[in-house]
Amino acid sequence: MTMTPEQASWFQGTFTRLVDNIDKAVQGKREIVSLVLASMLAEGHVLLEDAPGTGKTSLAKALAATVQGTSSRIQFTPDLLPSDVTGVTIYDQQAHKFEFHKGPIFSSIVLADEINRASPKTQSALLEVMEESKVTVDGVTHEAGRPFLVIATQNPIEQAGTYKLPEAQLDRFLIKTSIGYPDLAVTESILAGASDRNPSSSLSAMITTGAVADMADLAATAHVEPAVLRYVAELAEATRHDSGVRLGVSVRGAIAIIRLAKVWAAVHGRHYVLPDDIKALVAPAWQHRLLLDAEAEFAGTTADVVLNRVLETIAAPQARTAA
Repeated sequence: MTMTPEQASWFQGTFTRLVDNIDKAVQGKREIVSLVLASMLAEGHVLLEDAPGTGKTSLAKALAATVQGTSSRIQFTPDLLPSDVTGVTIYDQQAHKFEFHKGPIFSSIVLADEINRASPKTQSALLEVMEESKVTVDGVTHEAGRPFLVIATQNPIEQAGTYKLPEAQLDRFLIKTSIGYPDLAVTESILAGASDRNPSSSLSAMITTGAVADMADLAATAHVEPAVLRYVAELAEATRHDSGVRLGVSVRGAIAIIRLAKVWAAVHGRHYVLPDDIKALVAPAWQHRLLLDAEAEFAGTTADVVLNRVLETIAAPQARTAA
């Protein structure tokens, strides 16, 4: 069943209230907050790449406080083991059986802090749970539940002692974005409340995990015209043939932007996706999925340059005002 205009209006109002609540702790970043929250409702994961002290951890905490679920933080270090993330099976001598002890990945919202500091072996432990929301340990599968959002952070400035995230793992992130520094007025407001070291602690839960799952299911029913689907397919195909790209957008990446666009349409009170939704989401949804040619990158080509070139090359279908 397709989302109705009335349901889209309700979705927009509820989403706005959630963003308003998070904005109390993460000031002046409504666009980024909206994008991260939309990613959760699209049942994807977020990679935040930014300099230290820009509020990456505060955003994750504020989102967890707004959603009436569980949250955990994993500080990634070179000696972190896969079992430290997923959990471990231990033999109970009294009960004479093996019991699974869940790791911190079993939370509604998981903050993977400085994810690029862990070894590739530990990073690979996240692949299954990020893609399928489940963990298999010793042949037994354990569900992560809904909602399930991984917010991973990495510092692009300090690269000593870090491991580059493999392309297969980058492809599991629905979006990659950065928060950036606040403007002067917002910075002044933040400094005025600097005595509160944890502003997220004062936030009240605005929605239950069950309601979040219902919103995700509702957003998935937004209408997408075949012309828009073809537009996305053509854009993805164009990235693979661009002269500056070694590896273009995968089919998983094309599916990801459609999922996110459905939520984005509902966020704006519409029950149908417009080509403009795709254009607005191309950068955060696809920039981390492109592997650039070394010579082109040396010449100054960036993922944003390639995506802008593709958007200019592929003509968007004529927008419809109703489904």
